[in-house]
Amino acid sequence: MDNTNLNYTQEQYGSVTVSKSFISGVFTWMGFALAVTAVVAYFFANDIELMRLLHDNQGLTGLGYVVMFAPLGFVLLMSFGFQRLSATVMTFLFIVFAVLMGMSISFIFWVYTMSSIFVTFAITAGMFGAMAIAGYTTKMDLTKFGSILMMAVVGIIIALLVNMFMKSSQLDYVISFIGVLVFTGLTAYDVQKLKRIGTSVQGAEDTRKLTILGALTLYLDFINLFLFLLRFFGRK
Repeated sequence: MDNTNLNYTQEQYGSVTVSKSFISGVFTWMGFALAVTAVVAYFFANDIELMRLLHDNQGLTGLGYVVMFAPLGFVLLMSFGFQRLSATVMTFLFIVFAVLMGMSISFIFWVYTMSSIFVTFAITAGMFGAMAIAGYTTKMDLTKFGSILMMAVVGIIIALLVNMFMKSSQLDYVISFIGVLVFTGLTAYDVQKLKRIGTSVQGAEDTRKLTILGALTLYLDFINLFLFLLRFFGRK
């Protein structure tokens, strides 16, 4: 075999190995964060005094609003502070973010039955897994769909904010249906994007930071898909 071809084959094999290792790390951290969120949510939901810190007879308390919007701040901080933050700080922020998300969604254990939450989680895991595999294995370039899907996410956020005042159940179901479609598509897109990132990562520090940022991305895809599906499969 020609030395040039041999070197190219070795480089290609090394690139694939690095990519698989990177993706494995991303999914490991994502799974860990989901577990933290689930434990915190269940713990808060089963402690009336803790829940009263977040909710009272009039609705969300001041702390409740802070907890609800704080995760968004953490997402922005980790995304825009990527270059300045160390891998250790990124990891710490990600764990705190997972805890805050658990506190934020703890209400689902009061609104929906435990069995329907588990069923919805299983459906979400199945859909997420299928789309993650599709995104990782497909030869189709999903880049062109990325901007469309992100525009759709912005539209969903605006619609949700509007519906906080309108309180329309019909609009809520429409938003949820669109949300399921969008975050299902985003799962495949993000996994393909992370696969490409994994082939070009260099340096231990940057790799660790990109792993956390990738885990955050997939975590958001999963948790949003779960919450939108819960509107359909959750029994109150």
